[in-house]
Amino acid sequence: MAGKVLFDTPEHKVFLFEELTPASAVQANQYLIIHRDEAMLLDPGGHKVQSKLFSDISVLISPKQIRYIFLSHQDPDIVASINYWMMVTEAEALISKLWMRFLPHFGLDSKLEGRVIPIDDKGTKVKLGGDCELMIIPAHFLHSPGNFQVYDPCSKILFSGDLGASLGQDYFFVENFEDHVKFMEGFHRRYMASNKVIKFWVNMIRKLDIETIAPQHGAVFKGKEMVEKFLSWLESLECGVDLLKEEDYTLPQ
Repeated sequence: MAGKVLFDTPEHKVFLFEELTPASAVQANQYLIIHRDEAMLLDPGGHKVQSKLFSDISVLISPKQIRYIFLSHQDPDIVASINYWMMVTEAEALISKLWMRFLPHFGLDSKLEGRVIPIDDKGTKVKLGGDCELMIIPAHFLHSPGNFQVYDPCSKILFSGDLGASLGQDYFFVENFEDHVKFMEGFHRRYMASNKVIKFWVNMIRKLDIETIAPQHGAVFKGKEMVEKFLSWLESLECGVDLLKEEDYTLPQ
């Protein structure tokens, strides 16, 4: 079957596509949530991914059943193929209101712009398949200033975007957290804005019942124990502006 199964019941299924990115590009995960007869595609990726992802999804459902395309932020590994997906589906795209006017720069046709829904800074909720209410959660400055994540209460999966991202590991699920840190640490220290923002996010996320954290790059954290290990590591991490010094802002010689 196309895609790796993260969750599977008769009415609700979640799939991970993680091997579509060309070797010269940063690895990126795509996810598909299916509830009854509707689906949400999360962070569909760039042009090199789109045709293979379309083929893999078509094995699972008709692309016409994709109700929403979720764009966590504005990076090209997330949104570059948006015009393609808007053309081959009838979906609405969800993205931060900050990035609405950036989508035409990725080739979004003006005739399709009416199907792009801006997300207010506080987030929102959308229903999938009639009765699965997905939560669109703010994660601003982690790393984008207009950044969102999706919490799926039907599978208890948090789709965390760049938070939890890892680069260079050769496995799909984290089994030894301590060994896994080396694949995350450099990315998080450079790309996340500050520990202050991380603490705000962790305090919010701990109010949810999360079984799995599924980032947009790298391996997935499965099970409450692994989820808590990640949150505990993250909330004590110095990153971004925490690490800057005045000498980092000097003119080149």
